Amino acid sequence: MKMCAMVLEAAGRPLRRAVLPIPVPGPGQVLLKVIACGVCRTDLHLADGEITGAKLPLILGHEIVGLVAETGQGVQGLKDGDRVGVSWLARACAACAFCRSGRENLCGRARFTGCHVDGGYAEFAKAEARYCLRLPRSYSDEEAAPLLCAGAIGHRALRAAGDARRLGLYGFGAAAHIVAQVARRQGRRVYAFTRPGDLRRQSFAREQGAVWAGDSLAAPPEELDAAIIFAPAGGLVPAALRALAKGGTVICAGIHMSDIPSFPYSILWQERAIKSVANLTRRDAEEFLKLAPKVPVRVKAEVFALEDANEALSRLRRGEIEGAAVLRP
Repeated sequence: MKMCAMVLEAAGRPLRRAVLPIPVPGPGQVLLKVIACGVCRTDLHLADGEITGAKLPLILGHEIVGLVAETGQGVQGLKDGDRVGVSWLARACAACAFCRSGRENLCGRARFTGCHVDGGYAEFAKAEARYCLRLPRSYSDEEAAPLLCAGAIGHRALRAAGDARRLGLYGFGAAAHIVAQVARRQGRRVYAFTRPGDLRRQSFAREQGAVWAGDSLAAPPEELDAAIIFAPAGGLVPAALRALAKGGTVICAGIHMSDIPSFPYSILWQERAIKSVANLTRRDAEEFLKLAPKVPVRVKAEVFALEDANEALSRLRRGEIEGAAVLRP
């Protein structure tokens, strides 16, 4: 049996529509009929060659919503027809010091969906059963997909901000539009920073609960306790440091960022800190998927046909997606 997929054959080249054999699940794995797959900025970095080490050819996509179509030997707790989600972490070793201490996101032998193993830009995808996630029933397929990475990574980044009451979000895309809603529900004041002159996105940020929205290099009306940088621009790190109050933290939440330019020690001094967020654990995703309906998080998703994956990536690259982009086979 065959399936359609959008395949990355070389970095910097458009995805190619291909007809491939449907994967066969091995022991402990499930075959999913993909019903939605989010388009993440990480996919764009992989397609553009900014993240290296991926297998090629490759099916991108790590915000997968699918129905169990077949179970491999030894799978328990999942049956045909179950709706589940698959996120960035495809598997970890479960034996190293990081895995044993609840930090499987840092496992040296971890493999990632849509990077080391094929992802969800296809009609079917194979996944490890123990890394499949139960999805809230209150979300449609298109709404649930961005929760699996944009939402879960945003949740981990927000935890890294501690009890910051004045929170800056740099880059207001899929993750930030979800995080802003959670932060506001927690009683935080959200300040949104966008590309200079992007009045449309600034208006969107205010709709999601931001008390202020402005250009990425502008000074907010009050000092921030923490800033989360979702945009892949290293030049935002010094800008965010300058916006921080004493003891504040800048959290770099993306998997890729351009080089951080040199900056004077004075803007780091007084116990300001810079921290990165790397990948996510299953616990992060499980916690967030329970939290999202309680907020409740409202996901804005623009839906594309699977064959239009290149268009979705191009529009994401140009900053034209408001909220999240999702493919629908």
